[in-house]
Amino acid sequence: MDILKEKIAHYGKVFPGNILKVDGFLNHQVDTALLREMGKEFGRLFRGEKITKILTVESSGIAIAAFTAYEMQVPMVFAKKSQTKNISAEVYTSKVMSYTHGKVYDIIVSTEYLKKGDRVLIIDDFLANGKALMGLIDICNQAGAVVAGCGIAIEKAFQGGGDELRKKGIRIESLAKIASMTDTSLIFAD
Repeated sequence: MDILKEKIAHYGKVFPGNILKVDGFLNHQVDTALLREMGKEFGRLFRGEKITKILTVESSGIAIAAFTAYEMQVPMVFAKKSQTKNISAEVYTSKVMSYTHGKVYDIIVSTEYLKKGDRVLIIDDFLANGKALMGLIDICNQAGAVVAGCGIAIEKAFQGGGDELRKKGIRIESLAKIASMTDTSLIFAD
């Protein structure tokens, strides 16, 4: 998706440790026109999959998932990173190691919002090592839901998470793929 690649090239900041900072338009301050186009593109890519739910994890995936859910006219559910007093006691849970934060989270979805037979499109802002997606897939499996695919804004292809998931038969569509990064620059794939 050229518009996303242009934003990354112009406004993204590369830091040591394979960190790409896109908080000026994607995951802190949000460019809603860009996200609307991303939602339309995910809608186009997954139109034939009979999606019934969009699933993401808080917090950076929520805006992208919301625009995608709006485009596809289905509910969006997000996994919380901590149990709260207002979530039901019956939950699906999975442990996820966050690449960016360097810590393990228990992600949680109420059994009320994800059911057997749901056809789920998982949406996230980044795919690096694949741990967040694996946790969301695990939650879908616990619910008896079908993972129809995963839509990713930015895939760090050089970190291998996408390749591992594709080998397992998971359909992944990434709007921007990064082939390599140094401490100061990046190169897009394709």
